[in-house]
Amino acid sequence: MSQHGTTSRLVRKSLDHPEEDRPFRGRSGHLQLVNLESGAVGRATFEPGWRWTEHVGPIAGTDLCEAAHVGYYVSGHMVVETADGERMEYGPGDFAAIAPGHDAWVVGSEPCVFLDWQGFADYAKPR
Repeated sequence: MSQHGTTSRLVRKSLDHPEEDRPFRGRSGHLQLVNLESGAVGRATFEPGWRWTEHVGPIAGTDLCEAAHVGYYVSGHMVVETADGERMEYGPGDFAAIAPGHDAWVVGSEPCVFLDWQGFADYAKPR
């Protein structure tokens, strides 16, 4: 609260000190989250060899990722494939809007880091 009894309009949080850190299966990466009034913002680090169906799907309990993502790729490369077979590779500097119903996997030997401000609130959260 500000000195005038209203909520502050300035908020500062850091993904370097997240409010929550969710590991993926098999030490294949993790998700760091901060929560804002408008929703969760996350930074996921996906290690080489990571694949959604193997490392997050068993946590989510679904065959495909059912989260909608809006985010930005910081580093590494990832392929995303929809249920109907549409496939796209993303890399550093790419902005992505990804609909629910997809698989994804890291390509190459570099970890993939993705910032997401829409789809990570329940991502890799045990049900």
